[in-house]
Amino acid sequence: MTNYLRIDSHQHCWQLARGDYHWLNNGPAKLQRDFLPADLQPQLQQNGIDYSVIVQATETLAETEFMLRLAQQHPFIAGVVGWVDMNLPNATELLSALHQQPKFLGIRPMIQGIADPNWMLKPELDSVFTWLIDNDLTFDALVKPVHLNALYQLLQRYPELKLVIDHGAKPDIAANVFKPWAEQLQKISEETAAYCKFSGLVTEAGTDTSFNCLLPYMNQLIKCFGAERLMWGSDWPVCTLATTYGQWVETTETFLARYTPQAAQAIWGGNAIRFYNLDLPRQDD
Repeated sequence: MTNYLRIDSHQHCWQLARGDYHWLNNGPAKLQRDFLPADLQPQLQQNGIDYSVIVQATETLAETEFMLRLAQQHPFIAGVVGWVDMNLPNATELLSALHQQPKFLGIRPMIQGIADPNWMLKPELDSVFTWLIDNDLTFDALVKPVHLNALYQLLQRYPELKLVIDHGAKPDIAANVFKPWAEQLQKISEETAAYCKFSGLVTEAGTDTSFNCLLPYMNQLIKCFGAERLMWGSDWPVCTLATTYGQWVETTETFLARYTPQAAQAIWGGNAIRFYNLDLPRQDD
C-alpha cells in the first residue's frame, strides 16, 4: 500500500446492449463483450490503484450519461471524460447541462477517426474551446502523430486550454518510427502547457511488447513532460489486447524505479488529481 493516491487516469466501460459502440462491430473479438466497473474493480484492488477516470468510448451523448450514472454508483470512479458533438450550435448548452453533474470533468472528441487532421482548428469550434476554458474543464486529445502540427496550433490559439494528449499521441512503435513523433512532442511540451498520458503505448507496439521496445518511447514522454505533466493510465480494457492490467502496472513501476519517489507519486496520481481537479480522500481514511 502506497502512502499516496494512485489514479488510473484513463479507462473505459461499455455495455454492448446499449447499442452505440458501432466501432466494436469490426473490432477485435476480445473486446466484443461488456466491460463494466465490476470487471475493473478487482484489477484496481490487486494493483494498488485507488481511483479511476472513465473516458468516453463512442460518439453519443447517451454514453456520457451512462458513464455519469456509473460514476454515481461506484465511488472509485473519480470522474468522467465525456463527449458532445462540438459542431452543434447548442454544444455549449449541452456542456452546461453536463457540468451540473459533479463528476463531469471535460470532453474528448474522437479526433483520431476524423478524416481532416486539421478539424480541431475549425473556427466554428471556438465557442466550445472558450467555454471549456471559462469553466475550467478539460479536453482529452485523442490524436496520432499526423495531428500533432494542428494540435500545436490549437494550443497556441488557446494557451489556457487544459489539454492532455492521450496515449502519448500513439507513436508507431511497431514500425519503429521515432524521430518525427519525438520532435513534434518535444516542441509541444516546451512551448505549451499540455499534459500527456503515460498510457496506450503497449497496444501500439505490435508483436514486441517488451520493456526494451517500449523504453525509448517512455523515455521520450518523461523527457518532454517531466514528472509534472505526465499522468499514468491503463487504457483498460483496450490494453488487454497486448498485455494485462497488472503487467502494465509492473512495466510502469519498473520504469519509474529510476526516478525519485516524488516524481513517481506525481505520475501515478498527483498530476491527474491536479489536472482534473479531483477532490479525493484516501479510500482507507
